Amino acid sequence: MSTDPDRTSRRGFFVTVGAATAGLTVVTAGQSVAWLSGTNLFAPREPRQGPQSLAVNRTAAAAGVEALATDPGWRLTVTGARTVRLGRDELLALPQTSVTLPIACVEGWSTSADWAGVRVRDLLALVDGDRGAPVRCTSLEPQGVYRTSDMGREFAQDDRTLVALRLNGEDLDLDHGFPARLIAPARPGVRQTKWLTSVEAV
Repeated sequence: MSTDPDRTSRRGFFVTVGAATAGLTVVTAGQSVAWLSGTNLFAPREPRQGPQSLAVNRTAAAAGVEALATDPGWRLTVTGARTVRLGRDELLALPQTSVTLPIACVEGWSTSADWAGVRVRDLLALVDGDRGAPVRCTSLEPQGVYRTSDMGREFAQDDRTLVALRLNGEDLDLDHGFPARLIAPARPGVRQTKWLTSVEAV
């Protein structure tokens, strides 16, 4: 008995499309059905799954900063008309500010968290930094496009822009930027520089 090749190829096409659709449904159903979240292979990272209930998009190990970030000799260099170098204990001894701000990641997730630390504007005042100058924040990361982050006066002088030392009531986790990181309103997560080594009025 002969078989119509066109009918066979159409049947194969529909079988393939059906199988692909079923497979895609299985691996993305967790976006809508909580108990299927473990199958959620192609969805954005779960924003609350991570240390201190906040997702991590780049770990300290991946950035190559573990040894530098945990070195007791770490200091934050703050530069304006003059320069000061502050250890973590010295930063904690300065007036602390608490804010609730979101992290919005380029991966597609966003969530708010409670941050505490020193306002960038207060650090700049310590070094007589020009209030109208942009600010450059530099990470301990040895290389990479996100090693430095520049921000204009509108961010540097905002009361909510911090050199953050604590997250959700605890010292920053290493993967969230310990010993200090930048947090500012309305900036993408990749510009919220982790593992700070310097803040400079430029």
